[in-house]
Amino acid sequence: MQLTLKIWRQENADSKGKIVSYEISDVSPDMSFLEMMDVLNEELMIKGIDPVAFDHDCREGICGSCSMFINGEAHGPDRYVTTCQLHMRKFKDGDTIYVEPFRAKTFPVIKDLVVDRTAFDRIQHAGGFISVNTSGNTQDANSIPIEKANADKAFDAATCIGCGACVATCKNSSAMLFVSAKVSQFALLPQGEVEATDRVINMVKQMDEEGFGNCTNTGACQVECPKGISLDNIARMNRELVKAQFKK
Repeated sequence: MQLTLKIWRQENADSKGKIVSYEISDVSPDMSFLEMMDVLNEELMIKGIDPVAFDHDCREGICGSCSMFINGEAHGPDRYVTTCQLHMRKFKDGDTIYVEPFRAKTFPVIKDLVVDRTAFDRIQHAGGFISVNTSGNTQDANSIPIEKANADKAFDAATCIGCGACVATCKNSSAMLFVSAKVSQFALLPQGEVEATDRVINMVKQMDEEGFGNCTNTGACQVECPKGISLDNIARMNRELVKAQFKK
């Protein structure tokens, strides 16, 4: 395939960015999107042009770092995949593809397609953990009876990889889906009961302090989430927050 790539280039956080057009040929439909970007960068470096900066790590849809806004969609025109799992067969020969960083005030651009998502880290530090007895009398988690329905819901919430697609997609740049997934994975399990009250209050407070917008139940976050995290988690987080506020 021969493609035209219109990519956001920005030298650093303080400089102004712009869309730059590149032509690329001999793209195999079996390439992943990131492999195609690798080929482009090799060509740019041969020409003495600074390669396009983008995040990547595992390339297995697990780390969530390969976030790109492709043709107006977080992670591109496929569902339940990250950018590294998106294949070029989703595009046609001669297509023009727009590639941008995730757009949100809380995700400032570092360079080109790389954004700073440490706001998510700070939210998790505020309460995304459980107390563990390390005295030598630690109880095996598998020995604690848990209803299968709750275990399944907790596991589904825990599949959130923190990529930020929900924020980038939301018209309000809300982080409610991300935060609710982190709250839910512990709220549904007995191990999470110890910090339950402080957890939801502290995480929601940190989310607000970071400047994320409010949820207006548009549902775009669930549609674009590569792991299909359900909006049910937002409702659960809201219930947990109300209960916690009464306890306080």
